[in-house]
This record gives sequence, structure tokens and C-alpha cells, in this order.
Amino acid sequence: MPEHTATALAHPNIAFVKYWGNQDNVLRLPSNASLSMNLDGLETVTRVAFSAALKEDELLIDGERRLGVPAQRVSAHLDLIRQRAGLDLKARVESRNNFPMGAGIASSASAFAALTLAGAAAAGLTLEERELSALARLGSGSACRSVPAGFVEWQTGASYQVGPLSEACDDSFAFTIAPPDHWALTDVIAVVRAAPKAVSSSNGHALAHTSPFHAAQVATSAERLQRCRRALFAHDFAALAEVMEADSNIMHAVTMTSEPPLFYWEPATLNILKAVPAWRAGGLPVGYTVDAGPNVHCLCPAEAAPEVARRLREELGVSQLLTAAPGSGARLLEA
Repeated sequence: MPEHTATALAHPNIAFVKYWGNQDNVLRLPSNASLSMNLDGLETVTRVAFSAALKEDELLIDGERRLGVPAQRVSAHLDLIRQRAGLDLKARVESRNNFPMGAGIASSASAFAALTLAGAAAAGLTLEERELSALARLGSGSACRSVPAGFVEWQTGASYQVGPLSEACDDSFAFTIAPPDHWALTDVIAVVRAAPKAVSSSNGHALAHTSPFHAAQVATSAERLQRCRRALFAHDFAALAEVMEADSNIMHAVTMTSEPPLFYWEPATLNILKAVPAWRAGGLPVGYTVDAGPNVHCLCPAEAAPEVARRLREELGVSQLLTAAPGSGARLLEA
């Protein structure tokens, strides 16, 4: 029987100004806008094949069949694509990553960006980038930022659902504010724990409103976003590091004070968070940010990356490092 197939590649992203918590958990409308950088070299490659021979959706990640919540999330996202395309076929989804999953390196962002692009193409849909970004958001909020290229901003959106869920809130999408070659930054990622975290980002977002500090995070985020955008355009690394670290600390203050509290950091995480500002004060241009996980993203100008990596290994004993430059957006691959 004939198949409708497509394969896509997407990169994870690291947010300099983060969002934590949603206006609407179903539509994944963020409580505040955010700004991120795609991570070149780290990638998810996903193949989607719709086939009349299948009686149910199948999900394979790194060659292993997955059931339960991961498969349910993928099927629910495929349902949105099928609904929009008027398609009534099940799909086999094969996805591979070259970096740790579920550990705070935005694997769900690259996964759902790649799934959205491959699924839409396999279903015969022709969607603009902003439509793909808005659709990817419904699978994983930060996935909308992995659709465009380079340095990316995600706007909150103002409207709620109108019509089918697959077409909901198309004004909450991400867009490129600067191309990958705008600034030669490097993200040196200190992997202190590669295992999946105990509480997913999706579940963490749903708890954000229980923290007494969440309202303050949201109320002050626009000012930090403006400072971050200004630093990015001016290539002002000191300003970028300052706002990026402050924003990361604020987000984790919210996670630690939610009910129940979420402690994503490991002891090694805190060691790095204490060392990086000291290194910067001593003249090494580097700043940190931490997503919902224990691993630390150490951003620096590309020329400083070897020294940052050396200090993480030799002074702090970090054995696993990943490095990434600003990356492209999600793209289709030839079959």
C-alpha cells in the first residue's frame, strides 16, 4: 500500500529570556514572551509515514518502540495535522536524537518542531513558517522557537481558540530576530546528569501559578526581554550575560517555590553557577543559563569556548560537554 512520507531535522534551542507557566495549558499560550538561540550540531531527525496499512500510530525513538505518554503526545499532535489536512491514516514516526533527551536541553522542542514539519509535509499541507511555529507550539511550547532560524523571539499571542484546535491561536508563534551568523556565540553545555528529569517541563509549567513569585516573573519579563534584545543587537556580551543569568535565576526561584517545589539543580549545577560569574569577573567572557533540568548552558563568544570547556573539565570535573553555535531553523530532508 502507498505511503505518504517526509523527513525533517530540527535543533533544540536555549532561551536567554525564558517563559515558565502558561496562560492556557491546552493551547500552550505562554505567560510571557521569550527569546532563544537554536543550537547547531544538536539535532532531532524525524520521519513520518502515513499508511493505510497501519491500524494505530507507531512511535520509535532511537530505534526503540515507545508507548504510554510519549506515544500519546505524538498521536495527539498527529491528530491536529490530520484534522487540518482532512487525512484519515495512521502514521509510523521514527525519531533520532544525537543529544540527551528529557534532561533540560530542549529535546521536546526539536522533537515537536521536526514532527510538525515532517508530519505536515507527509500529510500534503503547505504551511508558512508562522503557521508551522504555531502548530508546533501545540505539541511543546518551546518547539515553536525551533522552527525559525538563529536568534528567535516567541510572542505570547492575544487570541484564544477560534475554530478547530489545530488552527488555534495562530498569533502565538516565534520568528527570527537575527540570523545565525549575526553573532558568533558558542553554547558550551555542561552535562552534569544525562538521565531524564523526574518532572517534565509540561508538568512544571502547570505548577508555575502556585509559586508566589510567578506573578513577579511575568510582570518583569518584558523589561528583561528588551534588555536581552538590545544586548543581542549590540553584541554586548556583558549585558547579555547579566540579563540571561538573572532571568534563569528568577525562573528557578519560581520552580523551587511552586507546590510541590521542583528542584531541577544537582550539586554540580550549583558549583557551575557559582564559578561562571567569578570567571567573568576575572576577564573570561561567559554567562550561564539553566532550563528545566540540571545541565548548565555556558554561553560565550566562540573564541572563548576552548577555555570555558577546559575550566569546566579541569576545575569543576565535568566529563561530558556539548558545544553548539547558533543554528538554522527546522527543515525538510530529502528522502
